[in-house]
Amino acid sequence: MPIVGDITLAAVQRIDHHLDGGFVASSVPGLDGDPVQRSGRGSHSMRVQGILRGETAADDLAALQVAAAAGEEVPFAADITTALELQRVVVAELRTQQVAGFEQMFSYELHLVESPPLPPPAEVSGFGGLDDFGVGDLGFDTDIMDDLGALADEVSAAVDAVMEAADQLSALAALGSIDVGGPLAPLADSVAGVGGVASTIGDLASSIGGLLGGGG
Repeated sequence: MPIVGDITLAAVQRIDHHLDGGFVASSVPGLDGDPVQRSGRGSHSMRVQGILRGETAADDLAALQVAAAAGEEVPFAADITTALELQRVVVAELRTQQVAGFEQMFSYELHLVESPPLPPPAEVSGFGGLDDFGVGDLGFDTDIMDDLGALADEVSAAVDAVMEAADQLSALAALGSIDVGGPLAPLADSVAGVGGVASTIGDLASSIGGLLGGGG
């Protein structure tokens, strides 16, 4: 006898089982027939028709109505599901009728749908999920990435300071382009030399900034 939850269905008249294989057809121009691809099977679906009668009929009917209204998962067992890996079902639909002329007799139709357990939630693992491939067993210290990040910040700050100094030297070197003579000529030559140094420092700072991924 089929069992739904803790209710034994004694007078079952018919059980129908339906399963959608989950195949999706795709049309390919010039090909006879449509290739199909499976995206995963659908839930097992059972329709149970029967009669509740006798002294416990009203109580069994009330229990079915409560199960349908609650929408909670319940176990289901029947001969038709012997070969199925069926664990829990929900009462998706319930129809009942009271049979006229008979005391304590009700007809019913149950629509039961498989409710499989959900997969475990995804978890974020260390080092991009490579822990499962034995990265830790190989002696790779993932903490070094934090040290490299701190070092990069320090170098980036130093590059910014060098760039600022180079800008100041470039401004000073611009004075070297002024045509002066007399007593100021030696000073102009010195300033012009600073211009070459400023250009070299600027190129070096830009190269370091490019290696660190910064702008310059």
